[in-house]
Amino acid sequence: MKLFLKGERCLTEKCAIERRSYPPGEHGRGRIKQSEYLLQLREKQKARRYYGLLEKQFRTYYSKAAKGSGITGEELLRMLETRLDNVVYRLGFAASRAQARQLVRHGHFQVNGRRVNIPSYQVRPDDIITLRQGSPAEQVVRDATDLTASVTPWLQADHDGLTGKVLKWPERAEIDTPVQESLIVELYSK
Repeated sequence: MKLFLKGERCLTEKCAIERRSYPPGEHGRGRIKQSEYLLQLREKQKARRYYGLLEKQFRTYYSKAAKGSGITGEELLRMLETRLDNVVYRLGFAASRAQARQLVRHGHFQVNGRRVNIPSYQVRPDDIITLRQGSPAEQVVRDATDLTASVTPWLQADHDGLTGKVLKWPERAEIDTPVQESLIVELYSK
């Protein structure tokens, strides 16, 4: 499945999924038996790669979501969506999540006036995300904002001033992640 992990490249014919839609190797075109476990594992791996997390990080997010109140799958997606690197990507300040992660890691963004260089930082409603004053990455961010057509309803972006605001917690209907969170919950609840 095409997850648009490479940013602009996934929109062209150079995308790996466009060139070869089957796994590499001698047995790539073989038939795979679709078991229930395989579907659950693939869904979890898809979510992990979509957000760029390691296994231990993803498991930690799941355990926090399971302890919280509300539906576990929706809570998990809400926690993943409100990571700072994902919010920077959703605001349109980066062409891909990997680029957003690098920009955050290098300290180009501030949350409520304080420099934050932790990609997993959890933003909250009414947080204001701004590009640091005099940042050398300003042109990169401006180029990325030109590619952005719209911003999700739970965020507000000012592309001229390069600022963004978290309006509220995202709801499941507002999260367009191509993941069935119920399969992830079933996998971890075994």
